[in-house]
Amino acid sequence: MTFGEQPAYLRVAGDLRKKIADGLLPPHTRLPSQARIREEYGVSDTVALEARKVLMAEGLVEGRSGSGTYVRERPVPRRVARSGYRPAGGATPFRQEQADTDAHGTWESRSEQAEASGAVAERLGIKPGDRVMCTRYVFREAGEAVMLSTSWEPLDLTGRTPVMLPEEGPLGGMGVVERMAAIDVVVDNVTEEVGARPGLAEELLALGGVPGHVVLVVHRTFYASGRAVETADVVLPADRYRVAYHLPVR
Repeated sequence: MTFGEQPAYLRVAGDLRKKIADGLLPPHTRLPSQARIREEYGVSDTVALEARKVLMAEGLVEGRSGSGTYVRERPVPRRVARSGYRPAGGATPFRQEQADTDAHGTWESRSEQAEASGAVAERLGIKPGDRVMCTRYVFREAGEAVMLSTSWEPLDLTGRTPVMLPEEGPLGGMGVVERMAAIDVVVDNVTEEVGARPGLAEELLALGGVPGHVVLVVHRTFYASGRAVETADVVLPADRYRVAYHLPVR
């Protein structure tokens, strides 16, 4: 193979990808069989199989048990707006994370005490093994899971207070800023880091993805006078969402 020349399976995958993008292979169309790819492109069974694997890993096609491989519907990405602006009176966690303020979503949550892992402890500025309140969320629209979130709060701060459980009590669901204010902790800063990685099996199962799909992960941490009071991982399907930031100019 000369310099710059693509392997055969990538050339075949590239041509099929172009046909999908151009609409020659529209959504729900069955992908040409392995034998058809072999004959059309003059390649081996191995090359045909590897080309199909590439398209599947990219999320362009999906296998249907006993039926074959089909072109997937390509969703139009939605924007998830991130901003320092907060409406008066607080906001539910779902509305804090969604760009569409008219969305009528629901969510499920479960809180339990746990020991901070090394990574969580570093983000919260505590020791590994210190007790934290871990809350896991599944956010839904029209019954479909669209976002996952896991948050951690140090129990040496919130333990034995009315806001120890984020989704229960008089301020349940009001968000970190309002809840912390109720125990005289003033949140004055928040940082977010956005990255992408292959989704974990349990994440993709919940979000309706397939192995190999990429997810966006927002690492968010709230601070009060330099002390981390909550940190969270927000997980979204990368093919369905874009993260948009609104940053004030000073």
